[in-house]
Amino acid sequence: MEGKQIGYIRVSSTDQNTARQLDGFHLDKVFTDRCSGKDTSRPQLTACLDYLRDGDTLHVHSIDRLARNLQDLLRIIESLNQRDVSVSFHKEGLTFSAGKAEDPFQKLQLQIIGAVAQSHDPGKAERRYRYRESRREVQRTQAILHTRAGRTRSQDGR
Repeated sequence: MEGKQIGYIRVSSTDQNTARQLDGFHLDKVFTDRCSGKDTSRPQLTACLDYLRDGDTLHVHSIDRLARNLQDLLRIIESLNQRDVSVSFHKEGLTFSAGKAEDPFQKLQLQIIGAVAQSHDPGKAERRYRYRESRREVQRTQAILHTRAGRTRSQDGR
């Protein structure tokens, strides 16, 4: 008997679009989380892992959508493979199947990509943007205050 094709989609915030992930794939069921991937405490991930049965294939857009921590990633894949569930990452073109001889190069790719995903801080760009915006606001406020005081930046030595 052929197993089911199950999809797992994760976006980091509620306003992000899930349409690009796994678009065009025929899936029997899809689980979608709208939260950070910093750990595995995600309601739909838990439901998805509980739902999967022997012979099923879990489809995920990319490695960082399943886990942002290398240890969590390896644990999830190993646990699923032990249950005879395959895991397919479409962006990276990697599939990990139970009973299939382990491809050392594929495992190395998984570890490298997983480590990169772990080191990437998705909030860093947003924090940098907010910092720059707050600096601009401070500079605008200083310019207004200087103008009101009748001074220009050149007169103030800046």
